[in-house]
Amino acid sequence: MAEVHCALLHYPIKDRAGQTVTSAVTTLDVHDIARSAFTFGLRSYHVVSPIAAQHVLIERVLEHWRTGAGVKRMPERGQALAICRPANTLAEVCTRIEAEAGRAPVLWATAAAPGAGRSVVPFLDAAMDIKNETNPVLILFGTGHGLADEVLDRADVLLEPISGVADYNHLSVRSAAAIVFDRLLGRSGDMDKR
Repeated sequence: MAEVHCALLHYPIKDRAGQTVTSAVTTLDVHDIARSAFTFGLRSYHVVSPIAAQHVLIERVLEHWRTGAGVKRMPERGQALAICRPANTLAEVCTRIEAEAGRAPVLWATAAAPGAGRSVVPFLDAAMDIKNETNPVLILFGTGHGLADEVLDRADVLLEPISGVADYNHLSVRSAAAIVFDRLLGRSGDMDKR
């Protein structure tokens, strides 16, 4: 099975009008996605922002749970947050993973609405593919209104959108990440029945 990593991109992402922008880091995304990623056995979680002040915020959250007051209260949170690292760019994340794993990662992107002309891979197929992949897999999540087209165009795999029962489809990225991890890596139930 491939080693799996994820990255939460705050740039390049889209705003409501479809323009490429940078979004602000939220501490809940740092904390909660790390916990979900660790629960499902991911090797690393990267929070990508080109803004130095955002890296300071990320490091404060990590410090609280790794060595600060949080580690005394809930040491298991420190274990989960140990896989989280800030990065300036997606390219930096890819270089980091390749240096550590010895192989370049395959990029798997997520999107609530992938856009015309892009084919998507169903979760069932992707879950089987991840078992046979020899390169590391890097799952990409976007903030704001999703990953910029340049990221989606660069991806090797575009996962099918998560769909609910209503027309409304705007999950928090924390929720979407947990669902994606469960669908790709979860052990609850028989994969053939999903």
